[in-house]
Amino acid sequence: MRVLHINARYYPYIGGSEIYCQEISERLVRDGHRVTVFTTDAWDLEYFWHPARRHLAAGKDCHNGVEIERFAVKHVLSSRFSFGAVRYLMQFLASLPVNTKPVLFRLCSYLPWVPDLSQQLSTGLTASYDIVHVMNITFDSMVYAAYRFAGRCGIPWVITPFVHLGEPDDKTVRQYYTMPHQIAMMRSSNRVITQTDLEGDYLGAHGIPADKICKIGVGITPHSLLGGCGSRFREKYRLHMPLVFYIGMQAYDKGTIHLIQAMAQLWEQGSDADLVLAGPAMSEVQSHLLTLPQAFRDRCHFLGFISEEDKRDLLDAGDVFVMPSRTDSFGIVYLEAWLYKKPVIGALAGGVPEVIRDNEEGYLVPFGNVPRLTEAIHKLLADPDTARRFGEKGYEKALAHTWDSRYTALKAIYDELTCQECRSSADCQAQ
Repeated sequence: MRVLHINARYYPYIGGSEIYCQEISERLVRDGHRVTVFTTDAWDLEYFWHPARRHLAAGKDCHNGVEIERFAVKHVLSSRFSFGAVRYLMQFLASLPVNTKPVLFRLCSYLPWVPDLSQQLSTGLTASYDIVHVMNITFDSMVYAAYRFAGRCGIPWVITPFVHLGEPDDKTVRQYYTMPHQIAMMRSSNRVITQTDLEGDYLGAHGIPADKICKIGVGITPHSLLGGCGSRFREKYRLHMPLVFYIGMQAYDKGTIHLIQAMAQLWEQGSDADLVLAGPAMSEVQSHLLTLPQAFRDRCHFLGFISEEDKRDLLDAGDVFVMPSRTDSFGIVYLEAWLYKKPVIGALAGGVPEVIRDNEEGYLVPFGNVPRLTEAIHKLLADPDTARRFGEKGYEKALAHTWDSRYTALKAIYDELTCQECRSSADCQAQ
């Protein structure tokens, strides 16, 4: 197969959707297929709307046999507020009781604005592909480019939307995943790959045909994650107390600020645990840190983007993993923490309640409820038997979610769709 994958960011950036895309791409290459990834030059998430944030060089690259084409993000009016303004305008139009899809399709080309990628996919200069797979429905312009390209070339296309459902009784988050133009694009795809039944049921209720929805989820590769050395991590960073830790993008919607607030309450109560935050931080988190007393700031260890070795060592060194996010369709890092038999805490939001069984593999707390979060962290720090039990239960679940099985299921979809395409082409030629 000649496969085109489209994702907003890719290696060397490491995140949930980036790992998803990389695992599939590299496994396809190892199986003898040719894979190209179209992505952007964004490094920081904020670069999509803030030109002063970090980015990579645009151009072509190759990693582990995967061809990478990185296209430059442009900024409308060079204003960091334009992205949000367009997004809010689209949401307003989507809420109107009239057909606004034509306008939404025009506006979505700027979210984000990657004109060279769109141009490449809109001309006849692009190499022939057998199938296209695009990730992340809220990066509308890239989905739109894939949707148009597949339609023009008459090839199958697949989308993994990573729908973030948010809190059950609050549409603040999920309203940005089911606007009319987004539903129209997902309906036109050959398959919609979901992470949980919660996500699939939600999309089904919004008009996506059940026969197009395939729950596959994400996984881990145990042999590449194991081998961490907690003592090495503690010596390197001079940390010798209990560690509450977080790995991933640090942002309000990820619950990072609430985690810091919960730890501040524990410190006021005399807790000896420190907080380790690994991964890039949004400016809102950095600003919040400045509001803390210096004594509390000293106990927040912001490591930024860490190496794979440091990540494995942190997973081994940490005592309680906490990511009380409302913007996760699954949360692969829970599996990673469970692989090291660590207890986890998540939020009652998104797809996480289907991943973590409350009071069996970890605790679930309402998003933004700092007192409940503080209590949950305190329980796991104070009760090692419960922490151990949660970690062991989670470990069993982690071993059932491997990339070997996830890839096999997704590859079967690719094979089915491309074989159908071959049969269709042969029938046309016969006629």
